Amino acid sequence: MPRDTLIVTEAELRRCLPLDTAAVDVVEAAFAALAGGGVVMPPVLSMDLPMVHGEVDVKTAYIPGFAGFAIKVSPGFFDNPKKGLPSLNGLMILFSAETGLVEALFLDNGFLTDLRTAAAGAVAARHLAPDRVGTAGVIGTGVQARLQIAAARLERPFDRVLVWGRNADHAAACADDIARQLGVAAEAVDDPERVVAESQLVITATPAKEPVLRAEWLHPGLHVTAMGSDQDGKAELDPACLARADLYVADRVSQTERLGELRAALAAGTWTRGTPPELGQIVTRAHPGRTAEDQITIADLTGTGAQDTAIATHALAAVTAAGAGQRISTE
Repeated sequence: MPRDTLIVTEAELRRCLPLDTAAVDVVEAAFAALAGGGVVMPPVLSMDLPMVHGEVDVKTAYIPGFAGFAIKVSPGFFDNPKKGLPSLNGLMILFSAETGLVEALFLDNGFLTDLRTAAAGAVAARHLAPDRVGTAGVIGTGVQARLQIAAARLERPFDRVLVWGRNADHAAACADDIARQLGVAAEAVDDPERVVAESQLVITATPAKEPVLRAEWLHPGLHVTAMGSDQDGKAELDPACLARADLYVADRVSQTERLGELRAALAAGTWTRGTPPELGQIVTRAHPGRTAEDQITIADLTGTGAQDTAIATHALAAVTAAGAGQRISTE
């Protein structure tokens, strides 16, 4: 029987896949599946390459009920901009969950990872942010800073954004982009404490190895999504933040205790509440989410293979409907 595989480029994926509620919903479904059991998701294969200021992550997951499962390879080489190259790239391979045959190869250069990561932030905002968000803040100035704000606004229609980054010019450029793309008032500020103080929803989107958000800055009615710590050694939040929060939620506990903010809190001895809930448990209402507007909530997103399978499955449906991609014979 003839077999073929669909090859899809980044440009084609960008044309077919917007950051919208449909993308958020499919990632939310992946979190719900994680809470329900039956998902096969091995630990992240993470390779740190300090000699070249790089890292490589490999993630995958099989989700019962999904037609396929993805394997994602995500390199990050952070000296690349000096060479005129992007820091992040990569690809996803989608296999049939029934036969194991390769159905699609997405040469996305990290676009699908960016999309599903932003969608996960929107899921966190959907279930954990206060109902009324007038100002959102972002600490970080890269691609995810922009996407996370756009994704959060799908769930909470704020009209003001504050941006802080270590490089003031980058922060100003990020604020300009956010203002133009979302039609909101966006301002770069010179103090991350001000970002937190004036916001009801804050996103940290940095590769920081030292905290960029202090526990004493947390205030009633604040939600924080920390998504930059995805490798051992990274940390965006003061370890005391988790203990100060009324509710701390992990995307996957086994990952956050190795790669995320929970790792730093456990090492510092500031987390003593046992096993925290996972975002999937919040989605399925197995564990309560935000129960009062004045609560402090934190979501710790390290990125899961389930998200990759979800977005790759969503991508295949979208590009097939659009007639995009090129089919090649594998025989």
